[in-house]
Amino acid sequence: MPWVSVAERTPPAPAAAARPVVISSDNGYSTDASGKRGIQVAYDLLARGGDPLDAIIAGVNVVELNPEDQSVGLGGLPNEDGVVQLDASCMHGPTKRAGAVACLERIATPSLVAKAVMDHTDHVLLVGDDALRFARRMGFAEQELLTEKSREAWLRWKANPPTPGMWVDTRPKGGTRTSARFQAAHEYAADGSLAATTGTINMNAVTASGDLASVTTTSGMAWKIPGRVGDSPLHGAGQYCDNTVGAAGSTGRGEANIKVCGAFLAVEFMRQGMSPEAALIKVMERVLAMTEPRLMNERGRPYFDLEFYAVAKDGRVAGASAYQGSRYAVADASGARLMDGAYLFKREERPAPRK
Repeated sequence: MPWVSVAERTPPAPAAAARPVVISSDNGYSTDASGKRGIQVAYDLLARGGDPLDAIIAGVNVVELNPEDQSVGLGGLPNEDGVVQLDASCMHGPTKRAGAVACLERIATPSLVAKAVMDHTDHVLLVGDDALRFARRMGFAEQELLTEKSREAWLRWKANPPTPGMWVDTRPKGGTRTSARFQAAHEYAADGSLAATTGTINMNAVTASGDLASVTTTSGMAWKIPGRVGDSPLHGAGQYCDNTVGAAGSTGRGEANIKVCGAFLAVEFMRQGMSPEAALIKVMERVLAMTEPRLMNERGRPYFDLEFYAVAKDGRVAGASAYQGSRYAVADASGARLMDGAYLFKREERPAPRK
């Protein structure tokens, strides 16, 4: 496949090995109304000797509770019925434990509920109404998650016939003409709108002594069919952690990631000796190899993007995506900062949304 090789592209500045270190999607670097950065909160806890999972969950809580970030937690963009449904998962390297929730409503911090599943049950994943019932038993406070800003965005979407939802026409070719709803939705699912309606925060950390943890939390794809679950609450897809190797996670189009178990695959490539960057590029290649033709143009360039993040046990970090221009956040002894990610395709190769 004619993508830009590692040798041909201009690589980002290398991220030197350093422990402790935290890596996240770029929204981990954003600030809330009080000026807190999620990734800095996580690093400060690590630097004081805190548990890696406690640290990164505290970090993503900053984003989950920030109503200005519409991809996570409070103020997240809703499903097609106007209901905010949240997903999250986490893994704790030292204990080899994991927890997750999916389709959770009315709780702004699904990452904490996922950790409660890990800490207090013999299960790994709870979903829907029963995940909410569990959260109530654990003492989590309920609240309306749909802010006025997100509600207005949903109402604008509802008034826009070309983007009615995440439906595709599954009839064989040569059948009768598809309904306007299915035709418009098919075009929506295959164009650049996908990139604009996915979000999420992934955060991974390694302590000074080499212990690892990972967490991913999201409100999922905006305007999704109710009950849709992406990669974020799925261990091995939205995030994965092996205390002997490293941790990885993703943001972006979850459907593309689920099919390759991208976070697990990245860690396994690192186990084989690849650097974090090389491992993530290899995962992106696998994603494209498994992508349906309807989601790619005639040159094999996807209409969507997907970002991966990884940290090795020795502290090396990397981020990668399909297209040039993605960034990721890092925090270590040198401070918190944004880094340029690796990529397969130059930004000018990204196809324009189909009209």
